[in-house]
Amino acid sequence: MSYEAKFKVWRGDDGSGELTDYTVEVNEGEVVLDIIHRLQATQAPDLAVRWNCKAGKCGSCSAEINGMPKLMCMTRMSTFDPEETITVTPMRTFPVIRDLVTDVSYNYEKAREIPSFDPGDAKPGELRMQQVDVERSQEFRKCIECYMCQNVCHVIRDHDENKKEYAGPRFLMRIAELEMHPADQADRRNIAQDDHGLGFCNITKCCTEVCPEHIKITDNALIPMKERVVGRRYDPVVWLGSKLGIVKKGQDTPSA
Repeated sequence: MSYEAKFKVWRGDDGSGELTDYTVEVNEGEVVLDIIHRLQATQAPDLAVRWNCKAGKCGSCSAEINGMPKLMCMTRMSTFDPEETITVTPMRTFPVIRDLVTDVSYNYEKAREIPSFDPGDAKPGELRMQQVDVERSQEFRKCIECYMCQNVCHVIRDHDENKKEYAGPRFLMRIAELEMHPADQADRRNIAQDDHGLGFCNITKCCTEVCPEHIKITDNALIPMKERVVGRRYDPVVWLGSKLGIVKKGQDTPSA
């Protein structure tokens, strides 16, 4: 069954822009990205949009649909009332390049700031992991880097001045993943708190709510990381042990 849908699509660049009204055909089984492509083909050939796989695996087509961050390729038109006007805008947290395309380079900069995996003196073939350790961080590796968690996090969404000091949920999750790796020797707790602003996060769980991969970012990454930082900084026994070199990575009490 086909019908005519009403769309409002943001058109403009980093200087200015506005919502433009369109009426466009919708066919059964289509997603929002299909409609954007139809607009490009029939009414707005210069409409800029970033996309790649159209299968919910590359994270490229992130946008805000009726004010909510979503993947356009995974948002089915059947979820909307045919009489509803659908608004599509770029992700608000990042600078607009043109139309629905935003500059997400902030995220790449934050990724580069995180020290890579540090196996210490272990040689190739010597590292061993238990299955339980693999499973703890396996969830985080499902991330497709759509950056919707970054977009919805009000610490940077509403406060652009925090971007310098705050890495955002996607990259704090990356730090937590490395911290949970039993062979990683870097002190991720201090890195998370001092260099990447873990303390800015007030665990509203908005990042978890928008994740298309259903990663429990807050419960399984951010809160455990906060608990480890608190133990290191404010437990007097652990604090003294770390100063004396008795407490090592992954320990919450001094070694015997």
